[in-house]
Amino acid sequence: MRVFGLLISLLALAAAVMGSIALGVTNIPLRQVWESFTHFNGSNEHLIILTARLPRALIAVAVGACLAVAGALMQVITRNPIASPSTLGVNSGAAFFIILASGWLGIGGLQSLTWVALIGAAVSGGIVFFLGSIGRDGMTPVKITLAGASMAAFFHSLTQGFMLSDGKMFDQVLVWLVGSVAGRDLNQLTAVWPYMAVGMLAALLLGRHLNALSMGDDIAQSLGQKTALIKLLAAAAVILLAGGSVAAAGPIAFVGIIIPHIVRYLIGNDYRWILPYSAVFGALLLVTADLGSRYIAMPKEVPVGVMTAIIGVPFFVYIARKGRRA
Repeated sequence: MRVFGLLISLLALAAAVMGSIALGVTNIPLRQVWESFTHFNGSNEHLIILTARLPRALIAVAVGACLAVAGALMQVITRNPIASPSTLGVNSGAAFFIILASGWLGIGGLQSLTWVALIGAAVSGGIVFFLGSIGRDGMTPVKITLAGASMAAFFHSLTQGFMLSDGKMFDQVLVWLVGSVAGRDLNQLTAVWPYMAVGMLAALLLGRHLNALSMGDDIAQSLGQKTALIKLLAAAAVILLAGGSVAAAGPIAFVGIIIPHIVRYLIGNDYRWILPYSAVFGALLLVTADLGSRYIAMPKEVPVGVMTAIIGVPFFVYIARKGRRA
């Protein structure tokens, strides 16, 4: 049944990708979409498909999948239902390091900025986990949430400070301040996909071990699991997934919160299935959110990060209230 559900989800994702390529300010018939791949003729429609809409859809698929899986990993290793790369400051740290490198240090090139994003994600994530683990009782959901919120605010303040100190920097770093998949090209996906692929593979291989970890450290250790190593590997996967996503599309919030909860509600708590389902559902959410962003203020477009926030804020409040009652 779970295999069948995953296949249906993949078909829905394929349909959403085709819709993303065909629909927008200029609607393109599906026949021309197909012909752009098989018989490219240099027309405006074919150019729009191959240079703008296809890269946009593929980046949305990759980023959505990575953010959702990263959120699922963070929720299980922190035992915090609202943990995600955005709420724990990982995305903010990665974005700040990119802004610092590109705006102040003059570092360019997609490969270089990708490494900068990964370093920023690692630094911010490491600080959050360190602050959340201080104390006799170790890491708790409340402490990790407070640490993450503090670091997200800290990096946001630093970003604003750098921008105010140099007005010319705003135009250079605007693309890194608002999460968006519009205006990207395949070179940006080419630069980050190896890191995303390694992070995704590591996450999927950890599924069985995460099942034990989700029952608590004591139970996992009694089952022979090396909990510290599992958490370290999961954290490394989060850094690759979140850092690669920010390098490709900027900081996009709430995907990592929404999707893992929906998936657990639908298929249960087996992480061998939660992670692949989260990848597909995360990709589906971001592709459809990006498609919807084209119609809210047509002919202008709303950044997809705004769309995910509109969807995610009520969901975040619901999960927080539910956790408080529990």
